Amino acid sequence: MLSRAHIEATVDAALAEDAPQGDVTSTVFVPASAIATADLVAREPGVFAGADVFTAAMTRLDDRVKVTNAADDASRFMAGDVLATVEGPARAVLQAERVGLNFVQRMCGIATATARYVAAVEGTGVKVLDTRKTTPLLRAFEKYAVTCGGGTNHRFSLSDAAMAKDNHLAVLLEEFGGDLTKAITDGASRLPEGISLEVEVDRPDLIEPVLAAGVVSTIMLDNFTLDELRQGVALVGGRAVVEASGGITLDTIRAVAETGVDVISVGALTHHIDSLDLGLDVRVT
Repeated sequence: MLSRAHIEATVDAALAEDAPQGDVTSTVFVPASAIATADLVAREPGVFAGADVFTAAMTRLDDRVKVTNAADDASRFMAGDVLATVEGPARAVLQAERVGLNFVQRMCGIATATARYVAAVEGTGVKVLDTRKTTPLLRAFEKYAVTCGGGTNHRFSLSDAAMAKDNHLAVLLEEFGGDLTKAITDGASRLPEGISLEVEVDRPDLIEPVLAAGVVSTIMLDNFTLDELRQGVALVGGRAVVEASGGITLDTIRAVAETGVDVISVGALTHHIDSLDLGLDVRVT
C-alpha cells in the first residue's frame, strides 16, 4: 500500500506544488554553503506515523540531506520528544520543511485519533475500520496511518471488494420489482472470482432478504440505534460479519461495540481529523 515508488511520486508532486520555480526566499537569503541541522519535535503527545514519508520529503531535493529517525511508526511519544533529525544543505532542508511537516503532522494526527478509538473498544474484540473518506491522492498515506494507530483498513478502492449501498440497491430493486434477495443473487453471480460482497442496510427488516441470498460476507448496519444494532446482530446470527457504521464518535463507539457487532467503520478517522502539532527546529551553521 505504501510503496517507495508511491511515496516518492506523491512527495515529488507536493514539492513541485510548493516551489514550482524554486524557493525564492532560501535562494536569496541562505548561503549555498550553509549546513542545517533540524530536529522534528513533538509539541503534543501522540502516535507516530510517516517515517518513510518524512524522510522522502526531506531528502528528495538533495541527496546530501540525511534523516535519522528517532521514532518508529506506531510508537507513542510525548511532548518535547525528538522524533527525527535532519542534516544537510540548509537550502534543501528549508525548502522541504513545510511539505515534510504537512505529511507527517497529518499522518500522526490520524494515527493518534485511531489509537483513541481502538482504546475505547478495548476488550470487546471489535475491530475499528477506516473508510474511503480520504484526501484524494493521499489514501495510501492516510490508511497506512490508521494501521499505525491500531486500526484496520476497509477496502482500499472500489476495485478491491463489492459493497452494495443504498443507491445501488435502489437501482437494483427497480430492475427486479422490489425482490431484494433476487437482485443481490443476480448481481453476485457476475462478481469476479475472489471478490467479496458487502451489503448496506438501513432498516432491520432488510437484513433477512439480504442474507437469504446466501452470498453476502458482510452486512453493514447503517445508522442503526443501539437497540436496532442488538436486534440486527441477533437476526444475522453469525451468518455474516456484522459492521456498524454511520455517525460513530469517540463518545459512542464503546456502546456500539457492546451491542455485539464484529467491526465498526469510522469515517472520521481520515476525513475529520486534526493534524498533530509537530515542529522542525532548525539550526544553521
